[in-house]
Amino acid sequence: MSEEPQYTRVLLKVSGEALMGEGQYGIDVATVDRIASEVKDALSLGVEVCMVIGGGNIFRGLSGAADGMDRASADYMGMLATIMNALAMQNGLERLGVPTRVLSAIPMTSVCEPYIRRRAIRHMEKARVVIFAAGTGNPFFTTDTAAALRAAEMNCTAPFALF
Repeated sequence: MSEEPQYTRVLLKVSGEALMGEGQYGIDVATVDRIASEVKDALSLGVEVCMVIGGGNIFRGLSGAADGMDRASADYMGMLATIMNALAMQNGLERLGVPTRVLSAIPMTSVCEPYIRRRAIRHMEKARVVIFAAGTGNPFFTTDTAAALRAAEMNCTAPFALF
């Protein structure tokens, strides 16, 4: 008989930099696959998992171009980077057969669902990994803030960070 997991619902915060692997920018598919495999292992223990994905691996490379740009506009560009990373993570999880949903704080219905709290909870109850993208949807707030907010909204028993 297996033991109940200590944590039943967790939020994993994955920085964009973590997705770079050993690279200077971009997405390292092997790193995405490793993280996806670890998430799949947690699911097999009966843990409900949601994730917040950062965008630093993409946006930091654009920061020179954003120099002198309006802060709010630059923050929105960063939010778009998180959506690209969330889609990469979704792809890695789905290649392993893990049902996944990307929910975005910025509506982008062609590629992901809009963030609706009740919908996100229902997806997790159905053993789907929920990946939150676009931070809080507001400029001037980091994805770390979004992770704390979504963990509280999802009633997570533990937030974890992977940097």
